[in-house]
Amino acid sequence: QLQASGGGLVQAGGSLKLSCSASGRTLRSYNMGWFRQAPGKEREFVARIGRSFGTHYADSVKGRFTISRDNAKNSVYLQMISLKPEDTAIYYCAATTVVGITEQPRDFVSWGQGTLVTVSS
Repeated sequence: QLQASGGGLVQAGGSLKLSCSASGRTLRSYNMGWFRQAPGKEREFVARIGRSFGTHYADSVKGRFTISRDNAKNSVYLQMISLKPEDTAIYYCAATTVVGITEQPRDFVSWGQGTLVTVSS
């Protein structure tokens, strides 16, 4: 089970760092992703980090968000800066065994409870 944390209320231009931890699962064995879902919208891809630490980002967050992982802590992180009101959403982390870059939620498993990020204008 994955658990995302670190969300909150922040003003536009601010920053937050999200964390994703796991119980009963060793994250080093997986490629990891962050997704988000805004009210009334579909879940969308945000960022991915591979087992070899290669990263991939959605165009909408490129240059503002940084995904990282610490296998010793069995955790994945999402550093977010220059936040915008349109970044407001529930953020989820998930794991995939799909080789290669995928942005499709259906390719990810082990969705946990998300964490709410609210960016005020």
